[in-house]
Amino acid sequence: MRKKIAIFDSTLRDGAQGEGISFSVEDKIKIVKTLDELGVSYIEAGNPGSNPKDLEFFDKIKNIKLNNSKIVAFGSTRRCNISVEEDKNIKSLVDANVDAVAIFGKSWDFHVTDIIHTTLDENLKMIGETIAYFKNFGKEVIFDAEHFFDGYKNNKDYALKTLETAVEAGADCLSLCDTNGGCFPDEIYDITKFVCENFSVAVGIHCHNDCDMASANAVMAVIAGAVSVQGTFTGFGERCGNTPLSTVIANLQAKRDYCCIPDENMSNLTHTARKISEIANFKLSDITPYVGKCAFAHKGGMHIDGVSKASRSFEHIEPAVVGNERKFLTSEVAGRSTILSMVQKIAPSIEKNSPETDLIIKKLKDYEYNGYQFEGAEGSFELLIRKTLGKYKPFFELVNFKTIGEQPYFEGVSASAVIKVIVDGKTEITAAEGNGPVNALDKALRKALEVFYPALSEVHLTDYKVRVLDGKTATASKVRVLIESSDGTDNWTTVGVSNDIIEASWIALVDSIEYKLIKDIECKFKTYL
Repeated sequence: MRKKIAIFDSTLRDGAQGEGISFSVEDKIKIVKTLDELGVSYIEAGNPGSNPKDLEFFDKIKNIKLNNSKIVAFGSTRRCNISVEEDKNIKSLVDANVDAVAIFGKSWDFHVTDIIHTTLDENLKMIGETIAYFKNFGKEVIFDAEHFFDGYKNNKDYALKTLETAVEAGADCLSLCDTNGGCFPDEIYDITKFVCENFSVAVGIHCHNDCDMASANAVMAVIAGAVSVQGTFTGFGERCGNTPLSTVIANLQAKRDYCCIPDENMSNLTHTARKISEIANFKLSDITPYVGKCAFAHKGGMHIDGVSKASRSFEHIEPAVVGNERKFLTSEVAGRSTILSMVQKIAPSIEKNSPETDLIIKKLKDYEYNGYQFEGAEGSFELLIRKTLGKYKPFFELVNFKTIGEQPYFEGVSASAVIKVIVDGKTEITAAEGNGPVNALDKALRKALEVFYPALSEVHLTDYKVRVLDGKTATASKVRVLIESSDGTDNWTTVGVSNDIIEASWIALVDSIEYKLIKDIECKFKTYL
């Protein structure tokens, strides 16, 4: 029988401490529902005594039924030299009315004496009295031994004494924290193994990623005997972030035969990571293991040929196991078979040696020579194929546009754009303001076209990248613009290249909109059939 590992997600608490991350109450509720659907064991939702937003969240979450997850309130031990009953933060944890609390306490003697300025004995009392207090209320208590690994290396006896105190007070789980994120996997393994062998309660692991080892450290802790892993689902958090649970779940369940979530939910791993990132307005790195866009992306002709013959030649697992998909990237080094597979999606009758294939490959190489890069812009490459094959009809005609920079900036407005387009002989002129000329142009173009194509109201830009291709000519340098767009269901990327950044952006914007409209037509056609 597989060993169960309790997944303890702290996206809403530790993740919210990451730079640029801020959740509304509704954001937090959406993430809770998403994690519950995946089947994580615990969701640490914040400190109800720290701010009005968390108070509102705990009030609302009581009325939402969860099927798999247990909500956890987070807080510290009582403050030094006061009673538990007098501590307002302790009272707020009780008032949160949840079944489980995570209580952090100092296990590094240096932190006790030099940071919170109390005695080692008083710190032990703070730990014991706080945990016992919550146990009297019937709560499940997870003791987060803050800075445990540093404390163990600095004063082993005292660090262990903090754990003994927590256990004697009734703690249900000892979560060992590598709070500074500075430990190596062998240290985590040895110390965790010692704790597991010398304490009878459940042991968990909480790692930060300051040495880029949080995933490895968490896995090593589990191999050493830990039965709970704390982290944030996609890894964002304070400083360099926390253990990325999407990676750890996949490593443990797909490769080491532990049970972290229900097996039938493993294929939702990628969707969950991307949904949480979208809610957090945090771009998930394309190279995130298992769930990133590039996790199963192949570009080199030899790699693509190998994967086409036997996927395990260049993939350690099947993408479908975690709900991701294989991608063959389009570029001048990709090989004829990769390009042909994309061509055949549009024109199935075209073969490897067809003249059209040669023509598309030639155009691809010419475009890339001039600065285009289609490996991250499949939307633009599909349009290039359609144009080459005569399977393209423009959805609108541009008459003209004008962008105007504005000073001083006012409430996020630094530019405006006016645009005139023609659709089926009808003229539309609109204007819009935006945060920069490209944002204003995007808003104006979609505003004009929504009159004719209402579905464009669903589309928004999710990413915008500019790369200078030749810095030798300074402000006249050629630039490449990549735009990622979304309609809430699908994402696609388009590209534009020019010596003028506005023109490059315009090319990418037009491709983005036309790609969306083509896909909508194809979807309606398939539905009709």
